Amino acid sequence: MSYFRDNIERMSGYTPGEQPKDGIYIKLNTNENPYPPSPKVLNAVKEAVNDNLRLYPDPIATAARIKIAETLGTKPEWVMAGNGSDDLLSIIIRSFAGPGDKVVFPYPSYMLYKTLAELQDGISCAVEFNEDYSLSEDFIIEGAKVTFIANPNSPSGTMIPHSKISKIASAIDGVLVVDEAYADFAEDNCLSLAEKHDNVIILRTLSKSYSLAGIRLGFCIAQESLIQGMMKVKDSYNVDRLSIAAVVAALDDQKSMNAHVEKIKETRNYLTKSLEDMGFFVYPSQTNFVLARCMKGISAHNLYQTLKSRKILVRYFNLRRLDDCLRITIGTREEIDALLKNLKELVDTKKHAKIRDACCH
Repeated sequence: MSYFRDNIERMSGYTPGEQPKDGIYIKLNTNENPYPPSPKVLNAVKEAVNDNLRLYPDPIATAARIKIAETLGTKPEWVMAGNGSDDLLSIIIRSFAGPGDKVVFPYPSYMLYKTLAELQDGISCAVEFNEDYSLSEDFIIEGAKVTFIANPNSPSGTMIPHSKISKIASAIDGVLVVDEAYADFAEDNCLSLAEKHDNVIILRTLSKSYSLAGIRLGFCIAQESLIQGMMKVKDSYNVDRLSIAAVVAALDDQKSMNAHVEKIKETRNYLTKSLEDMGFFVYPSQTNFVLARCMKGISAHNLYQTLKSRKILVRYFNLRRLDDCLRITIGTREEIDALLKNLKELVDTKKHAKIRDACCH
C-alpha cells in the first residue's frame, strides 16, 4: 500500500549530477566554477558567523534584494531571493500551476521543469527543439499557465535570441520564465524583458559565475505584482543569514567575477577547438560547459564510464537526443588538458580497433 498521491507515485524524480564522496576526482559534471569565490565573500561569511545565528534571518532578504537591484539596475521590489534558483522554480510552479494545468518547456532542456510539473499534477508539454536547438514554431501552447525557457539552454549551451523570447512573451497566456543561470557567460540576456512584459520572470543564480554553488542563493526579477504574489508562496525564511551576507559581498566584487568568467570563456574556446579537432561535434556554447556529440562508432556512455574509472567525471544523459553526447564543465586549463589527454587516448584506441577489425575482414 502506498500513502503517496498518485502523481508522486508515478513520477521518477529529478536526478542531480553525481557528487563523489572523496575529493580526488577531476569534476567536470555539474557546471561548478573551478575558481574560488571572491575573498570578500569569505570574509563576509566569517563575520556573519556570530551570536546572531540564533535569530531568524530577514524573511524577505532585504539587504540581498537591495544589492541585486543596485547591481542590475532595477528596483528591490522587483527582486525575490531564494534558496538557489531551484527554490524559485518551485515557488513559481506552485504559484501559477495546479492539477491539470499545462506547463511548457523545450526538449532537451533542464529536466527539473518536468519534475516540478509532475509534482503539481500538471500536464507536461515538452516541445521538441529543432536540430540546431532553435525553438520550434509549435512552442507556444494555448492555455499554458507556465512556460519555461532556459537561456542559454542546458544541456546544449545554446542561445535563443532576445527578440524571439520577447515575441513568445507577447503571444502566450501565462507566465514566461527565462532561466538565465548561465547569463554571465553569454553575449546577451533578457533582463530588459521583465520591464517590457508583465508576465516575464527572469531567473538568475550565484552558483555558476560567482562560484557560490555551495551557498544556495538565487534570485528572480519580475514586475512587482508578480513578486508580491510569489511572496505568499515561499517558505517563511527561505534564505539564511550566511547566504544573504555572501550575496551582498559577491555582488560587491564584480572585478573578481568578471576575471573568472573571462578565463572560463578562454578555456571554453580551447576545449571546443580541441574536441572538434578530435572529431567531436560541439554545439556553440554560451555557458560554462560544452555539449559534445561523439563521432560515429564511439559510445558516449563507454567514454563516460572509462573516464570515471580514471577519476574524471563528465555528465552523461541516458536520454533521447543526448545519449550520444557528453556534457563537459569548463574546469581549469590543467583539468581540461587532463581530460583531453584521456579522451584522445580513448578515441584513438577505438579508431585503431575499428581499423584492425576492418583489415581482419
